[in-house]
Amino acid sequence: MALLMTILQRLAYAALLLIAVLVLNFSMMNLAPGDVADTIAASMGGADAEVMAQIRAEYGLDQPFLVQLANYIGRVLTFDLGYSYFYNQPVTKLIFERLPATLLLVITAQLLALIVGVLLGVFSARHPNGIANYFVTLLALFGYAAPVFWTGILLLIAFSLKIPLFPVGGMIDVTVEDNFFAKAVDIAHHMVLPVITLGSIFLALYSRLCRASMLEVLGSDYIRTAKAKGLTQREITLKHALKNALPPVVTLAGLQFSAVISGAVLVETVFSWPGLGQLALTSILARDTPTILGILFFSALVVVVGNLLTDMVLRAIDPRVRGRA
Repeated sequence: MALLMTILQRLAYAALLLIAVLVLNFSMMNLAPGDVADTIAASMGGADAEVMAQIRAEYGLDQPFLVQLANYIGRVLTFDLGYSYFYNQPVTKLIFERLPATLLLVITAQLLALIVGVLLGVFSARHPNGIANYFVTLLALFGYAAPVFWTGILLLIAFSLKIPLFPVGGMIDVTVEDNFFAKAVDIAHHMVLPVITLGSIFLALYSRLCRASMLEVLGSDYIRTAKAKGLTQREITLKHALKNALPPVVTLAGLQFSAVISGAVLVETVFSWPGLGQLALTSILARDTPTILGILFFSALVVVVGNLLTDMVLRAIDPRVRGRA
């Protein structure tokens, strides 16, 4: 019962947060200079004041700000994110068409960074004065300091142009055979460089945090007691130390999910990955306000859901959190 009340409380907070995000995003878009009427007029080669007024009236841009905001929130509450001016399609349809590509890239990069980061952190903590520790530290500093787009461009030049091991861009080769296995292999081939690029900065964070958390846990009294009982180093690391060192890493992974989504915009642009990142960039350049707002809202929804799932995972792996409200 207490868990159910906690979940309902978190859902209520999430709903309020999403409404606040809607208001903030809509306000910022209205404060920005220009609107869709300017974009349409530019594509027409120019338009006089009367035509501009007609365009704004057609799209409801001549109404007061509060009326526009209320109409927008009302549509979103009915799961209507509007209609794209640039693509001439419903925004919801556009997002769900591009969503699988972005989720595939983001989830793969996040899982790879989390698994490899934890393994490197544990190995580095077990050998704090070895060469491996300095290698992990150097790798983490480089991954954290390098901008994600710079890393992507370097990998693109090195392994697509100089040493052509991977495709230059895109998600799938149009000449690939029309069967599931061939397409899966080709998509995996296209994913290698984008996944490494997107996961590099988070790999650095997870490895350093896991190392610090493991070092703290390995110095605890119960670890010394376990050693005195004659447990092997493997049993101490996996059964006792790692379980108690994971909660900070899991928390960071949940909080960093928003950064993964934003980083995907840059990575998808560099590697021409057909996901939400490219859709967002094209919509920004075309001043397609409904699509931009839809992507921002969906990104906020993903972050809120990610945080809720992170909270549930922490309650599952850390008994100390279960008793908290």
